[in-house]
Amino acid sequence: MQSNTPFLNALKAQANTPQTPFYFPGHKRGEGIAQPLKEWLGHAVFQGDLPELPELDNLFQPQGPLREAQELAAAAFGAKQTWFLTNGSTAGVIAAILATCNPGETLALARNSHQCAIAGMILAGVDPVFIQPQYDPQWDMALRVTPEALEATLTKNPDIKAVLVVSPTYHGICSDIARLADCCHRHQIPLIVDEAHGAHFGFHPQCPPSALESNADLVIQSTHKSLTALSQGAMLHYQGDRISPDRIQAAFPLVQSTSPNALILASLDMARQQMATQGHQQLQSCLDLAQHLRSHLSQLPAVALSPHADDLTRLTLRLGQQTGYALDEQLTADFGVVCELPQLHHLTFALTIGNRPPDGDRLLQAIQKLAQSAPIPTPLALTHLLPLPPLSLSPRQAHFAPKETLPRHQALGRISGELICPYPPGIPLLIPGERITESTLNQLQTTLAAGGLLTGCQDTTGSSLTVVR
Repeated sequence: MQSNTPFLNALKAQANTPQTPFYFPGHKRGEGIAQPLKEWLGHAVFQGDLPELPELDNLFQPQGPLREAQELAAAAFGAKQTWFLTNGSTAGVIAAILATCNPGETLALARNSHQCAIAGMILAGVDPVFIQPQYDPQWDMALRVTPEALEATLTKNPDIKAVLVVSPTYHGICSDIARLADCCHRHQIPLIVDEAHGAHFGFHPQCPPSALESNADLVIQSTHKSLTALSQGAMLHYQGDRISPDRIQAAFPLVQSTSPNALILASLDMARQQMATQGHQQLQSCLDLAQHLRSHLSQLPAVALSPHADDLTRLTLRLGQQTGYALDEQLTADFGVVCELPQLHHLTFALTIGNRPPDGDRLLQAIQKLAQSAPIPTPLALTHLLPLPPLSLSPRQAHFAPKETLPRHQALGRISGELICPYPPGIPLLIPGERITESTLNQLQTTLAAGGLLTGCQDTTGSSLTVVR
């Protein structure tokens, strides 16, 4: 059955059926598309850009090919039930919060959670209790949420209704989800795992175990990241009996368009079929390429490779004394090699089944050339993880509170009225409701001086901040 692609087949059949369309979208199966775009993309893609016609099912109440496609996905990924998402993992994380917490209740989450989790708490009216993950000061890198840290948090805060952790991180670092799930379940609460970067887990034994294999209750995956769905294609997987599937279903109309893109849905169907039938073979090629790169890069004195990745398809390195931002610019401009995640002290390359050996050769040649004149990397001067800024208001209270804008140097000690987030990776430096500390301002200045990009805030230069009046 996993070789079937029910939604893709239905979409192809409908696109090939002659019709005179008096329905949306307005380009009318490609006839109204501007010629330059049609010449670039061809006509077929627009023929498949169809609305929720009766033959194509309904995303919010699927009964036909879309329901069959989601059932096949649940079987392939090991879930009790799976929902397709056309608004990325962002929609899945927000829906998971809405499905597990009522307004005024408490969610425990890792402080390295994606900014969409903050948006989910604002929309749901949920109060956060943050869990600080382990930290490596030599790499300035958040690592794992430990079972001991989670147990201490749940014991101290018995009113917590759910737990949300990120695993794997952007750098391919995985928490022990099985032990975290055991801890949550002893406290009679569900575990939500933002597995956006781990959709390929479970399809090859050299990959870490998936969150579903490890007994998590809700798992959100960006199928467009490590697999081959179109951008914004994602899935939410459910198992166990700690969350009502009806409540999960009820959350989706709040976070997804009522006009979902049929091409994204078809790509989710196809990505599932691809992994279920060819995943082991294709991941083996990807893992072989990653190992080839690690083997050669580790021999360069000017290169330091992160020792933390549990997912070998993520490659994080430092080169000499360069910042990740500067190295990214040089690789892009001089070699046409573009990484996934530049940060202040390192940069990360994401390998997937879409990469081929020539890609690895080009990356290796570029790093080898730059390494010829680069010094040996020295350990970072960091000594500890920055303390969490104190939370003075809930994110929702701060989001809706009256605000004012102040020069950055005058904002010290005030309550942030906005989310300040270096992007990528999309992990907030400051969230609404947190009090602005000197260490936070210093980190903000360091990020900007190194060429980092800020999102979420009104002034992306960082020279002024929005605070609660």
